[in-house]
Amino acid sequence: MKQYKTKEIQEVNKIICNKCGKEIVVENGRLTEDVLQVEKRWGYPSDKDNEVHSFDLCEECYDELTAAFSIPAEIR
Repeated sequence: MKQYKTKEIQEVNKIICNKCGKEIVVENGRLTEDVLQVEKRWGYPSDKDNEVHSFDLCEECYDELTAAFSIPAEIR
């Protein structure tokens, strides 16, 4: 006799840019556009000690953000 258990699987079906709200769709398990995904765990002595912040940016919003840098991002 076979016994089965139910598995719940979560799949990403879209990512929403935190800055502009643009939806980046996932088709056949792949993003239709690339995105910047950031996750930061803040440490001591930050006021955000041990908080984890995360966000996603579309490529256009990434370009706008980095264009405002005083020192350009390093590109290899």
